[in-house]
Amino acid sequence: MRPRCPSGSAASYLRLGGVGGTSSPCRLRRGLYRVRDTETSFCAESVLDLRGKQNCIMWISLLAFLTVGLLSLQKCQRHPGPVLGMSRLLAVIVPGSGQRSDSRCVISNAATCTACLAVGPECGWCVEEDFMAGTKLKQRCDIVLHLIQRGCKADFIESPKVDVTVPSNEANIQVIPGEASVHLRPGSEASFMLKVRPLEKYPVDLYYLVDVSASMHRHIERLNSVGFELSQKMENISIDLQLGFGSYVDKTVSPYISIHPKRIHNQCSDYELDCMPPHGFIHVLSLTDKISEFRSVINKQKISGNIDTPEGGFDAVLQAVVCQSHIGWRKEAKRLLLMMTDQTSHLALDSKLAGIVIPNDGKCHLKENMYIKANSMEYPSLGQLSEKLVDNNINVIFAVQGSQYHWYKDLLPLLPGTVAKQIESETANLGDLVVEAYKKLLSEVKIQVDNTLKDIHVKVTAICPDGSRKMGSEGCKNVKSSTEVFFNISIAMKECGTIGRRNHMTIKPLGFNESSRINIHKRCACQCEDSAKHKKICINETPHEDEVSPCKDGICGSSEKLSSEQCKKQQDHHLCSGQGECVHGKCICYENKYGTIYGKYCEKDDFSCPYYLGNLCAGNGECEAGKCKCFRGWEGDRCQCALSLQKHCMNPNGQICSERGTCVCGKCKCADPNSLGRLCEFCPSCRKVCSDMHNCESCRHFNSSHNTLGQCKTTCNYRMHYLEISG
Repeated sequence: MRPRCPSGSAASYLRLGGVGGTSSPCRLRRGLYRVRDTETSFCAESVLDLRGKQNCIMWISLLAFLTVGLLSLQKCQRHPGPVLGMSRLLAVIVPGSGQRSDSRCVISNAATCTACLAVGPECGWCVEEDFMAGTKLKQRCDIVLHLIQRGCKADFIESPKVDVTVPSNEANIQVIPGEASVHLRPGSEASFMLKVRPLEKYPVDLYYLVDVSASMHRHIERLNSVGFELSQKMENISIDLQLGFGSYVDKTVSPYISIHPKRIHNQCSDYELDCMPPHGFIHVLSLTDKISEFRSVINKQKISGNIDTPEGGFDAVLQAVVCQSHIGWRKEAKRLLLMMTDQTSHLALDSKLAGIVIPNDGKCHLKENMYIKANSMEYPSLGQLSEKLVDNNINVIFAVQGSQYHWYKDLLPLLPGTVAKQIESETANLGDLVVEAYKKLLSEVKIQVDNTLKDIHVKVTAICPDGSRKMGSEGCKNVKSSTEVFFNISIAMKECGTIGRRNHMTIKPLGFNESSRINIHKRCACQCEDSAKHKKICINETPHEDEVSPCKDGICGSSEKLSSEQCKKQQDHHLCSGQGECVHGKCICYENKYGTIYGKYCEKDDFSCPYYLGNLCAGNGECEAGKCKCFRGWEGDRCQCALSLQKHCMNPNGQICSERGTCVCGKCKCADPNSLGRLCEFCPSCRKVCSDMHNCESCRHFNSSHNTLGQCKTTCNYRMHYLEISG
């Protein structure tokens, strides 16, 4: 718990920030020493602004020493404990006192400023030219406070800040902030609070997507009265309601529907009913606030039919979600899609039964309000459907008749922002079902992170109104309208890695029309590297044991380009394989907590390749670029196989795997799928089969020599219909 800074006459206080007047270099906020008897405690929110003046350290040391000395001198004979305790405290607080163990910044032996920043967020690099003159410790890379202790001026320390900035012109109402910029450096982490505020009343767009197969005809009839009932019930929870309607059955190909000429247009002809033709999805009515229009299209709606039990529901859902302009989804409204059915839905790959193998592209394909790609593209996958629901801010209510309700309920964890309700009877009040589902969706506030970046880790913790803490994906439940929900967003960067074009991600509460854009700024380089004046002090000038001559192919020079070329194994490779810094034409490999990086180009390591029987590359090779490079006489992805095993793959003609495959650890792996046999020797459909059979023709003769008969047994046996050997 942070100590509190009391006030009053009960104790004496020495305000550090007041020493030396208002221009004191220490710049402490609420920095106090509290003195009461022999107890001394330091109370500060910001102990030291490291960018301040160097002599601030002297002030802290002097004042701390005076405080301890004045108060403890009288009691040191009777109570030496406090004095010893303060001496230990000074050893921690006062810079330069006690022994300082080398930090990982120093141990890393970073040769460049960039390499120093990559070690950890506490490290800094001193760019002052005469910083190391006359000193034993030559490292420019160290903890910032230690660099100041060693005499480097704070203004000459490269140590990028890790922070979060938010624009002042906030436009969002429900999700705040709508945008934030996070500045990170390797190994650092930054956090900020995201506030989500559900409104009391939203405009609501409700689109009915109804399974119109024959078994649903009674529920379709009941939709006639739902529009008016629902509009009355929603008045209490919405300021504006719009309704729309669409229908679906399935793909109109076998085996999903009957393709008999008499039934292809009327699947109900066997029952003497007049059914509309089957269809993948028809958009019947765009969203409108005119309830009379909704009731009119319902009255005209006919049922259809198909053969198999699952329907094409998810095909239709995806089209209703992505065809925003056709459906009429409003940007400012809560978007609900009510899917009514009594059967399960086909999923991706089911369409292969009909020979449809082109994956669903997730785009809108409505022409004259009819889905025209139903018979040429696969059903969408659950992952694809989930992505489109989140991207388009749409919540789905599965209203299911019968036992298939449990099938949809099991899918809810895979489809964010969805809820399942069971229609228990034909007389069930659909209006109540919709209102109940809507309230449930509205009372849940969850977060999803989209467009995540490589090397960036995001952790979201929900701080619910009841005081509980949950994972962001789990979120808060039973949230009342106009109650704010806070999310702690923690963003960490392990390492710089590759910097791509996209440098932002999106944090989105499910079902909300607003989101937060998070701009990521990776601070991996030093400013001094952009300045010709300070270029040389971004690199350690300590001499290396073996100086690298800037010569290549007989051409000598001191150009930077030539030096950097000497740090590449091949011309198109990264400098030092992306695992080190190029200094004067020589690679200095990075430190790694998993093991050692080595090699002339930092191309090798002892941790990233596969192991075999506990040994990296089976002990028979070196790890290079994540793959085992085997020593002579060994092969395999783990260098676990001796080349001498190839003799087991050789046929009597001296061919490896009959020239139809490769030998892997003494076993043939046939390249041609038509090849068979231990040595890939059987291949009736291969191109060489005629010539091979011609060579085996002699095996059909009764007077074959002993050598020929031996060859027949080994290479031609499977091709022979008979073989007679005379004594």
